[in-house]
Amino acid sequence: MVFKEETIKSEYVFKGKLINVRRDLVTTPSGKSEREIAEHCGGVVMAALKPDGTLIMEHQFRKAIESVLFELPAGKMDPGEQPETAALRELREETGYTAKNIRYLTKSYPSAGFSTEILYSYVCTDLVPGETDLDEDEDIEIADYPLDTLYNMVMSGEIQDAKSQVVIMMVKAMVDRGEFDEYLGR
Repeated sequence: MVFKEETIKSEYVFKGKLINVRRDLVTTPSGKSEREIAEHCGGVVMAALKPDGTLIMEHQFRKAIESVLFELPAGKMDPGEQPETAALRELREETGYTAKNIRYLTKSYPSAGFSTEILYSYVCTDLVPGETDLDEDEDIEIADYPLDTLYNMVMSGEIQDAKSQVVIMMVKAMVDRGEFDEYLGR
């Protein structure tokens, strides 16, 4: 049986716009230990699948790694916002597209060792183009890529964004199983 740590004491060491950081004193099998926890409100990631079998992808500079990442559209949830609502909002804001259909894929914890962040993943179809509504501090380039190309880019290590890797692999498996045959005209 896996030991469940109990919190003895908890204190905030930082409160910010995106995360709060707390230090917890916890019980462990050998006594006590400290854990540093980044509290995050959660986020969403969307595979926007077009009838031609392409996905909408983004190039975006990520300061934490000092590099441009190639990733699926994604964003954070507002406090109290439902994941599906956030997914549709973020898709429209970042790509200009609205989705007539949205399908839940999974939830994941990208960094459970130190963060409470949870990501909700969706596949969006029946896309209607529109205008982007980027945050004033965002600079995102979008482009369509064939799903098979993206799958190969994941397998070769070219796509390094973990959330995009997971969702691309899931959508590829669904397409290969025929789950979108009618939508893709197959």
